[in-house]
Amino acid sequence: MSVKVIAFVTVKAGEEQAFEAAASICVAASRSEPGVLHYDLWREAEGERRYVFNELYADQAAVQSHMGSDHFKAFGLAARDLAAARPVIIATTPIDVAE
Repeated sequence: MSVKVIAFVTVKAGEEQAFEAAASICVAASRSEPGVLHYDLWREAEGERRYVFNELYADQAAVQSHMGSDHFKAFGLAARDLAAARPVIIATTPIDVAE
């Protein structure tokens, strides 16, 4: 069963460029992982410096593999110093999803 993960990260003022640079490496590498069906990064249009990771995996095993990848771990270390707060991560399973 597929898994959709949505993660929100608010970045410290002035750290947007550094965050985007670190995130772009993770996004590019994540897109080539087996079982990753969709992996995009968005930035909130107004308000806080909040970024949204929109991720879709073939199954829970693909999620676990992603979380154990070197590029994800490296990004996590970099983002920890750039984030203003802990990320909010929501994992969901499909109910009624268009193919």
